[in-house]
Amino acid sequence: MKTSEKTRAYERAFFLVKSYRDFQKKAAVMMQSGKITQKALDNAVIEEFIVGAQVNFNFFYSPLAGRLELLGTDTRRQTNLDGILRIPAPYQDVLLKTVGVSYEEAGHIAVTVLESLLEPAFAMGESFVRAASELYAPGIIGPFALQAIITPGPPKKDIVVVDVSPRMPGSPGIAASPYSGYLFGNSISAGSRVAREIKEALRIKQIEKVVT
Repeated sequence: MKTSEKTRAYERAFFLVKSYRDFQKKAAVMMQSGKITQKALDNAVIEEFIVGAQVNFNFFYSPLAGRLELLGTDTRRQTNLDGILRIPAPYQDVLLKTVGVSYEEAGHIAVTVLESLLEPAFAMGESFVRAASELYAPGIIGPFALQAIITPGPPKKDIVVVDVSPRMPGSPGIAASPYSGYLFGNSISAGSRVAREIKEALRIKQIEKVVT
């Protein structure tokens, strides 16, 4: 379950459940402890917990070139989840009896993915660009991210997109991954890529293609 915290509405309060009865029990505990409100619970989102490696695929769609580009990939550092995972397993069990797991975002780190996963990642990105243009013209312009989980299979590793971020990426560290360098000769940030697109649009007098 994903809902808003009581005191910090911008932060998410997560808790795992396996049945409706389990949901009722844990939701009651969360409300009694003051972590969430009934109003927030009424607007909670049910999400399937997928076991795998979390990766954000940070894309850039250029209307000028008609091309989808992968600027970089990153993953999240989350508190207190990361701290709990660093504790040996026997102590994790003791700690979790008194401290719940929190998935608050603390930062990002650059990652790379297997080359075999790049083609399906691009296919997903291209599908999203097409769907966006059909749903609401002019569709996607510039940066967006597919937030995904890479699962182990069988029969093979797969990418499951769990969320979409239609904006500038939250991690400036994506420039540390190599993907934009394959296109431009050196790695660039999302901000630099936006600036290049605007500059090119002005040069060829097609600024209307990159603004709404």
